[in-house]
Amino acid sequence: MDTLSLPATLADLRVLPLQAADIPALQAFYAANPLYFEATGGEPAQPAAAEADFHARPPPDMPYRQRWLLALCDEHGQWQAVVEVLAGLLLPQAWHIALFMVDARHHGQGLAAQLYNALEAWALARGAYWLRLGVVMGHSRAERFWLRQGFVEVTQRHAVQMGRRSNSLRVMLKPLRSSVAAYLQQVPRDRPQA
Repeated sequence: MDTLSLPATLADLRVLPLQAADIPALQAFYAANPLYFEATGGEPAQPAAAEADFHARPPPDMPYRQRWLLALCDEHGQWQAVVEVLAGLLLPQAWHIALFMVDARHHGQGLAAQLYNALEAWALARGAYWLRLGVVMGHSRAERFWLRQGFVEVTQRHAVQMGRRSNSLRVMLKPLRSSVAAYLQQVPRDRPQA
């Protein structure tokens, strides 16, 4: 399986491509990190959240080539982060970060930026021209993080149900090998709304 390679600075972490047997561990990671779910859905992760996320796929009008759901584990097998990435979403060279969740114990220590840099290098080496994601408006920690990584807002989506909350999302893009304009020319759904 083509999976994320980590740089030497993160060599103490290993990448675990998640299987169905890992759903309980994913749910435990969610339960240990309620801040993400409270910020995005207004409540802790529901008991079936990991099961739903493991099986979730984009809607049929959003084709993609490959999906990875990965845990990043330390030498003791403790999960430090969970990442979901879709290659070829909407365009063959567009990659989408669907989930990027670092254990709250590491917030503010630089691990998220290091993991993101590894993810970007991995996607770039596999032909990505753009990285795309959605961030909940008002989740200021996440908004600031993605802006620092070089993402720019291309449009907004409103009334997106997440947990008990209806959110507005900032759809953000980072050009790696091509321009934002070239992406938007090919993906009308992500053009700024009039």
